[in-house]
Amino acid sequence: MPTAIVIDAINTRRGLKWGVPAMLLAVPYALAAVYCRAQVDAGGPSWLNLLVILCLWNTLKLLLIGPISLLKLMAARVREAVAGRRMTKGLHAEGVGRFDERMLAC
Repeated sequence: MPTAIVIDAINTRRGLKWGVPAMLLAVPYALAAVYCRAQVDAGGPSWLNLLVILCLWNTLKLLLIGPISLLKLMAARVREAVAGRRMTKGLHAEGVGRFDERMLAC
Protein backbone atom coordinates (compact mmCIF):
# COMPACT_ATOMS: atom_id res chain seq x y z
CA MET A 1 0.00 0.00 0.00
CA PRO A 2 1.29 3.48 -0.76
CA THR A 3 0.28 4.74 2.68
CA ALA A 4 2.37 2.05 4.38
CA ILE A 5 5.40 3.18 2.38
CA VAL A 6 4.79 6.81 3.35
CA ILE A 7 4.31 5.93 7.02
CA ASP A 8 7.48 3.80 7.04
CA ALA A 9 9.42 6.72 5.54
CA ILE A 10 7.97 9.15 8.10
CA ASN A 11 8.88 6.87 11.03
CA THR A 12 12.61 7.32 10.35
CA ARG A 13 14.52 10.03 12.22
CA ARG A 14 14.95 12.09 9.05
CA GLY A 15 11.31 11.65 8.08
CA LEU A 16 9.67 12.72 11.33
CA LYS A 17 9.50 16.34 10.20
CA TRP A 18 7.27 15.35 7.27
CA GLY A 19 4.45 13.92 9.39
CA VAL A 20 2.29 17.04 9.45
CA PRO A 21 2.61 17.78 5.70
CA ALA A 22 1.82 14.12 5.03
CA MET A 23 -1.56 14.69 6.65
CA LEU A 24 -2.50 16.55 3.48
CA LEU A 25 -2.35 13.23 1.62
CA ALA A 26 -5.48 12.23 3.52
CA VAL A 27 -7.54 14.69 1.46
CA PRO A 28 -7.43 12.71 -1.83
CA TYR A 29 -8.32 9.52 0.02
CA ALA A 30 -11.28 11.23 1.70
CA LEU A 31 -12.44 12.62 -1.64
CA ALA A 32 -12.15 9.18 -3.22
CA ALA A 33 -14.25 7.70 -0.39
CA VAL A 34 -16.92 10.37 -0.87
CA TYR A 35 -16.94 9.79 -4.64
CA CYS A 36 -17.21 5.99 -4.30
CA ARG A 37 -19.98 6.35 -1.73
CA ALA A 38 -21.88 8.67 -4.08
CA GLN A 39 -21.55 6.09 -6.83
CA VAL A 40 -22.97 3.38 -4.59
CA ASP A 41 -25.87 5.64 -3.57
CA ALA A 42 -26.57 6.40 -7.24
CA GLY A 43 -27.06 2.71 -8.00
CA GLY A 44 -23.46 1.68 -8.68
CA PRO A 45 -22.00 -1.69 -7.77
CA SER A 46 -21.95 -2.52 -4.09
CA TRP A 47 -18.31 -3.68 -4.18
CA LEU A 48 -17.38 0.01 -4.18
CA ASN A 49 -18.16 -0.09 -0.46
CA LEU A 50 -14.88 -1.99 -0.06
CA LEU A 51 -13.06 0.93 -1.68
CA VAL A 52 -14.88 3.32 0.63
CA ILE A 53 -13.66 1.39 3.67
CA LEU A 54 -10.12 1.17 2.28
CA CYS A 55 -10.01 4.90 1.52
CA LEU A 56 -11.35 5.81 4.94
CA TRP A 57 -8.79 3.54 6.61
CA ASN A 58 -5.96 5.20 4.68
CA THR A 59 -7.37 8.63 5.52
CA LEU A 60 -7.38 7.74 9.21
CA LYS A 61 -3.80 6.44 9.08
CA LEU A 62 -2.53 9.59 7.38
CA LEU A 63 -4.41 11.88 9.73
CA LEU A 64 -2.95 10.16 12.79
CA ILE A 65 0.66 10.08 11.56
CA GLY A 66 0.99 13.88 11.92
CA PRO A 67 0.54 14.18 15.68
CA ILE A 68 2.34 10.89 16.29
CA SER A 69 5.37 12.03 14.29
CA LEU A 70 5.44 15.33 16.20
CA LEU A 71 5.54 13.46 19.51
CA LYS A 72 8.30 11.18 18.22
CA LEU A 73 10.26 14.18 16.91
CA MET A 74 10.05 15.94 20.27
CA ALA A 75 11.23 12.78 22.05
CA ALA A 76 14.13 12.36 19.63
CA ARG A 77 15.24 15.97 20.04
CA VAL A 78 15.10 15.66 23.84
CA ARG A 79 17.19 12.48 23.67
CA GLU A 80 19.73 14.20 21.39
CA ALA A 81 19.93 17.27 23.64
CA VAL A 82 20.46 15.10 26.73
CA ALA A 83 23.18 13.12 24.95
CA GLY A 84 24.87 16.36 23.88
CA ARG A 85 24.79 17.72 27.42
CA ARG A 86 26.22 14.48 28.79
CA MET A 87 29.01 14.58 26.24
CA THR A 88 29.79 18.20 27.05
CA LYS A 89 29.77 17.47 30.78
CA GLY A 90 32.07 14.50 30.21
CA LEU A 91 34.53 16.62 28.23
CA HIS A 92 34.56 19.24 30.96
CA ALA A 93 35.19 16.53 33.58
CA GLU A 94 38.15 15.24 31.57
CA GLY A 95 39.68 18.68 31.63
CA VAL A 96 39.10 19.65 28.04
CA GLY A 97 38.80 23.40 28.41
CA ARG A 98 37.77 24.38 24.92
CA PHE A 99 36.11 22.34 22.20
CA ASP A 100 34.06 22.96 19.09
CA GLU A 101 31.42 21.09 17.11
CA ARG A 102 34.06 19.19 15.08
CA MET A 103 35.31 17.57 18.25
CA LEU A 104 31.79 16.57 19.24
CA ALA A 105 31.13 15.00 15.83
CA CYS A 106 34.06 12.54 16.12
